Amino acid sequence: MAKSASKRQLQVAEMVRRNLSMVFQQEGQYIYGQAMVTITNVMISPDLSLAKVYLSVYNTENKQEPILEIEANTKRLQQALTHRVGKQLRKVPILSFYMDDTLDEMYRLRELFDKLEADNQMGRDREEGEFDDDYIK
Repeated sequence: MAKSASKRQLQVAEMVRRNLSMVFQQEGQYIYGQAMVTITNVMISPDLSLAKVYLSVYNTENKQEPILEIEANTKRLQQALTHRVGKQLRKVPILSFYMDDTLDEMYRLRELFDKLEADNQMGRDREEGEFDDDYIK
């Protein structure tokens, strides 16, 4: 059973997310080019030593390429983050980056449901608001 995050983990995760977002705004273009990268979530380990950073990538066809560029420049990003939060944290968490494709998955499922509805395969035989008397009893 997974334990929920402590208050301190949540605070450190938010601090990392906010400051790393600023680092991406300042240095992102030099690292991954014209792609738009957003930080969707940061998960901190219980000992506050590791940070899993989940990223969404937009404005590019190959979404994996900016993630690979970011991973190649992890040391540079780690140093920039340390410079920003070094006085607030005893130990800055080690960063690891992951692709967050929940938004892409949501759009894919929406298209699938729209297609099913257009093909009248959603299992709706009745108009909305119309009930069968046997169903209510």
